[in-house]
Amino acid sequence: MPHFEIHVADSSRAQAFYKGLFGWDFSAMPGGEEIGYVLIEGADIGMDKGVTAGMMLRTGAAPAAGSPVRGGTMTFDVKDCDASYAWALDNGGAEALPPMDYPGVGRCAYVEDGEGNIVGMISPLEEV
Repeated sequence: MPHFEIHVADSSRAQAFYKGLFGWDFSAMPGGEEIGYVLIEGADIGMDKGVTAGMMLRTGAAPAAGSPVRGGTMTFDVKDCDASYAWALDNGGAEALPPMDYPGVGRCAYVEDGEGNIVGMISPLEEV
């Protein structure tokens, strides 16, 4: 089963950011307290959804804001790319790539999450 992890320095801040941006919920992972590990549940994330996720405390310094992509990027469906992008910027995120239309794909944008990670959002093309 695919699994991804988000590394953060401030777990409470990062959880609030991702809760607001994607509606995710978080729960402590039994045995993960020492490394600050929490499990992520969301509309498309969970044991019963084919992909699992976690958030853990970063083990070193975060990459400098505005630096090149410093790991994999994650992109998630959102209802309105522009509204989600604006929300992210108003809630501790920073511009990585503003919303753009991609023919045959949809509208996509990327933001820095305030924890040294880049996350993407996409509003897929509406089928007619």
